[in-house]
Amino acid sequence: MRRGTCRAVTHVSAMNDREAKARAVKILAKSIYRDLEAQGFDEKQIVSLATELISEVTNKISRHSSPDLAAKSLA
Repeated sequence: MRRGTCRAVTHVSAMNDREAKARAVKILAKSIYRDLEAQGFDEKQIVSLATELISEVTNKISRHSSPDLAAKSLA
């Protein structure tokens, strides 16, 4: 191996699952952004997509936490 390559391999193997997933999310986001740009979407449309994704996640969180909130409010 070339000098420095061994350190990179060690660093990657030392990465825990959470760090690996965080890195994968960044790579995926960059890839999706580039694909959308290549397909002719402008920045405003890409931000709109991101907003919709956040809305979907927020709605899912709300649905899963609603029974807990309702139970607490009855107590």
